[in-house]
Amino acid sequence: MIGIVAKLHIAEGKTDEFEQVGKDLMAKVKANEPGCLTYQLYRSQSDPQTYIFMEQYSDGEALKAHGQTEYFKAAGPKMAGCFAGKPEIERYDIVE
Repeated sequence: MIGIVAKLHIAEGKTDEFEQVGKDLMAKVKANEPGCLTYQLYRSQSDPQTYIFMEQYSDGEALKAHGQTEYFKAAGPKMAGCFAGKPEIERYDIVE
């Protein structure tokens, strides 16, 4: 399994817009990607402008398929318009 944590800093006044795009994307991922085991957006309790997506994929093929979906490609520019900085994306391997 592969884990992804994407930390995103959102510009002032853009959180509502960002959350709408994020919620729509989560719904589509959960409905259409059986290889994506977890895809959840979280908002920081200490900094309301900071969010993370926590993602878990069954394997590299599932992660690759996620990045190739039309809804993921469409959400990217919409989310990017809300960013206050460069996303911090970390990949993790499962420890068993």
